[in-house]
Amino acid sequence: MNTVLLTIVSLSVIGGLSAVILYIVAQRFKVDEDPRIDQVEEVLPGANCGGCGFPGCRGFAEACVKADELDELFCPVGGNECMARVAETLGKKVVEKDPEVAVIRCSGSPDHRPRTNQYDGASSCAIAASLYSGDTGCSFGCLGLGDCEEACDFDALHMNSETLLPEVIDDLCTACGACVVACPKDIIELRKRNKKDRKIFVSCINEDKGGIAKKACDVACIGCKACLKVCAFDAITVENYLAYIDPVKCKLCRKCVEVCPTGSILEINFPPRKTNGHEN
Repeated sequence: MNTVLLTIVSLSVIGGLSAVILYIVAQRFKVDEDPRIDQVEEVLPGANCGGCGFPGCRGFAEACVKADELDELFCPVGGNECMARVAETLGKKVVEKDPEVAVIRCSGSPDHRPRTNQYDGASSCAIAASLYSGDTGCSFGCLGLGDCEEACDFDALHMNSETLLPEVIDDLCTACGACVVACPKDIIELRKRNKKDRKIFVSCINEDKGGIAKKACDVACIGCKACLKVCAFDAITVENYLAYIDPVKCKLCRKCVEVCPTGSILEINFPPRKTNGHEN
């Protein structure tokens, strides 16, 4: 019995001393956190998506508190309204930014981009991209295995079972950028969100020469520069046999769409064109 009692007393003393030591260490190295971090975190959406470039909303809140200016900080989920509340909380100024939306820069469905082989591996774009160039003649296009869909926390992107391409639901997209990071082929881009979600962009990232690109996919950009010649706003550049439309400079005139010989330039959410007074 004495042995048991001695053991209990010894363990109690050790436990008490350990508690005292831990308390002293905790007080010695205690870091006082700015209470404004909690205040900023409360006005954030709480999505913890990482679209701001920080590990969760608290990391972003801490960055906002420590920053001298908010110009380089932005919460894509909360948008300008959220950033205005952050600025008000901290007594700082913030510059409004154009809202963005994700677009898919590949139109290579099976109808346009025939399969040349069959992939029989893990259902992951990241894994497939590390093993080979793809199951079509185009080594740049979408692999169709849905890593982007899995990365989206807002149900704003889904794979189309017929086209084998991802589709973005504009109303749900927060431009968090998770799908952009998840795509190993870099076919997803965040672009300026225009009124009525209208957008014009080159839905292709193939940098092969025109003939090679066209053989692999009949809606590939062939770098012919026809779009470049008709653009009056200096919004189009052509490099490495591939055209690109600057979303900031583009005025949505749609002239480039009309002259593209392969249909690789898409116009989305526009009213039907009028021909001789009739819509078509």
